[in-house]
Amino acid sequence: MRALVLDRIGHLEVAELTATEPGPGEVQIRIAATGICGSDVHGYTGENGRRHPGQVMGHESSGVVSAVGAGVAEVAVGDPVTFNPVVVPDDDVTEFAGREQMSPRKRVVGVDPSWVSSFAELVVVPARNVVPLSRDLPIERGALIEPLAVAVHAVRRAGVQRGHRVLVVGGGPIGQSAVLALRMAGAGAIVVSEVDRARRELVARLGADTVDASAAGAVEEAQRLAGGQFDVAIDAVGIEPTIAAALRATAIGGTVCLVGMGAPRLVLDAFLVSTEERTVVGSFTYSAADFRDAAEWIARAGDSVDALITEQVPLADAPDAFERLARGGAVAGKIIVRLDA
Repeated sequence: MRALVLDRIGHLEVAELTATEPGPGEVQIRIAATGICGSDVHGYTGENGRRHPGQVMGHESSGVVSAVGAGVAEVAVGDPVTFNPVVVPDDDVTEFAGREQMSPRKRVVGVDPSWVSSFAELVVVPARNVVPLSRDLPIERGALIEPLAVAVHAVRRAGVQRGHRVLVVGGGPIGQSAVLALRMAGAGAIVVSEVDRARRELVARLGADTVDASAAGAVEEAQRLAGGQFDVAIDAVGIEPTIAAALRATAIGGTVCLVGMGAPRLVLDAFLVSTEERTVVGSFTYSAADFRDAAEWIARAGDSVDALITEQVPLADAPDAFERLARGGAVAGKIIVRLDA
C-alpha cells in the first residue's frame, strides 16, 4: 500500500508499505480522505515533539471498510465509515466510559508512532472505534468529523448554554469547527476574532460575525457585535495574546476554554481569573459520545460544511501541501489529502 512517511523532520515521502490485516475485533479501512491537522504540521516541522521520523501520521479520516476481523458484526466490507482516533485499551473501556480521552493508557491514532495511521491507504482500528457513515454523504465530509469532535468537546467543557454570547479567538480549522459546534449547542451571538481576512470570510459563511484580531479595539468591537460582554470565550489558538483577549472579552464570572495548543507555556493575568471569578478550563480531544454526535451533525448539516474544505490534493502532492502549510502559506480552511485519487 502507499503511505506518506515522515522520513525525517521537515520531509515527507510517499512509500510502499506492507498492509496490516485486521485481528479479532478489528476493522481494516481503505482510506479515501484524510485532513491535514495543525498538529500534523507542527509534527512535520518538529515544533511539538509529538511526531517522530519513520512515522505515518493522519487521524482526520474517512473511507470504506475493506476487511473485518473475527467477531466483528457492527460493520461489513464496503460500508463507508470514519474512526475515532482515541483508542482505549480493553481493560479501561468500562472505567473510562464517557471520558475515554482521560484514560492514561489511551493511544491516539496519528500520534502513536508505532501505529501506521491514515496517511496510508489502509489502516486497522478496533471495531468499537469505527463510526458508520451514510452512503449519501460525500466521503470527504467524513474527514471533517474529527476536528468537529474536538470543537464539540471544547464547547461542552466550556458549559455553553442556549443563547450564550460566545467569542471564538482564532478562525483556523478548530475555530471554524467551533462555530459549527456552537450552532449545535444553540449559542446566541457567535463572534470570531481572526487576523486573516480569508478565514474571516470563511467563518462569516458559517454564520458567525467576525472582527480583525489585529485591529485596535478588536475586543470592544467583538462585544459590540455580540450586544455585550461574552459569557464564554474559546481560545482556538493558545498563545499569550489570545488567552489575554479571551479573558478581557468575557464578563465577570465568565468561562474561557483553552483548546488551542499554540504554545506549551502561557503567562496570563491572574487577577482577571481570581478577582473576577472567571473559570479557565482546558479541552483535549473528545469522548466517544462527542465523536458520535459530531458524526451525526455532519450527516445532516448539508452543503454548508463544504466551506471548511479549501483544497483537496492527491497523495502524491501531500508533501508539497505540508511544505506550504509549514511556510505559513495562506490556506483559509482544511486541506484534504485524497488517497483514493
